[in-house]
Amino acid sequence: MADAQQLKEIVKERYGRIARQSVENSCCSCSTCCPSDGANQSTFSDSYDHLKGYIPGADLGLGCGLPTEFAGIKRGDTVVDLGSGAGNDAFITRSIVGDEGRVIGIDMTRDMVDKARVISEQMGYNNIEFRTGDIENLPVEGNSVDVVISNCVINLVPDKKKAFSEMHRILRPGAHFCISDVVLKGELPEKLRKSAEMYAGCIAGSLQQDAYLRTIQEAGFSDVEIKTSKEIHLPDTILREYLTDKEMAEFRERGVGIFSITVVGYKT
Repeated sequence: MADAQQLKEIVKERYGRIARQSVENSCCSCSTCCPSDGANQSTFSDSYDHLKGYIPGADLGLGCGLPTEFAGIKRGDTVVDLGSGAGNDAFITRSIVGDEGRVIGIDMTRDMVDKARVISEQMGYNNIEFRTGDIENLPVEGNSVDVVISNCVINLVPDKKKAFSEMHRILRPGAHFCISDVVLKGELPEKLRKSAEMYAGCIAGSLQQDAYLRTIQEAGFSDVEIKTSKEIHLPDTILREYLTDKEMAEFRERGVGIFSITVVGYKT
């Protein structure tokens, strides 16, 4: 697989392309997850249309959970959304924190930041901002945030230990994060694991669940808890792009689990 910087460039290019597409033509973070008929569906994402603050134009179908549902966000909180994309979770969050709260969205893809800013300006919001930045080196001062959220993004970060350390740095003592992400149980076939394409599509960059939780704890978080977990089944149409029929059968028999989890942790 490519090195860390090359992977970031691959992710930037892919997500920049998605940001420039219309919502109708967008599908999910991994182009191979999109059905061949171009329908607006995703292997990963959950429906947001029942949530207060939902703006359809900001929903590009890139998530793998609903972190705001489990984040314990309160009115007046300062919340940072990591990998904020077109602003979908950030706008939901704004409806919870109210006018007295503050929301900061951070994304390394400039096209996504620009798209989110346009939507925010159209809505007339003045307590939400979107910054271009790297999750491994967040443009946020330390001990200044009540809640960090993220949705299917940390799996795209090459140095996940640094990402969680940065979350720990910006959170106030006693504050917490709530993120949805993709994890594994069992080893992926080598062809999938080494594919930069599948990395940018949220699979090959995922950690084993136990290793993921251990990385969180090593960053200094306590009371780490998985709030929800659902298995993701990769359709044969995706696997055939990387595996032979024999390898696909072995993959199915091996019982590798790909899961979307929503997890919380607290800074002591």
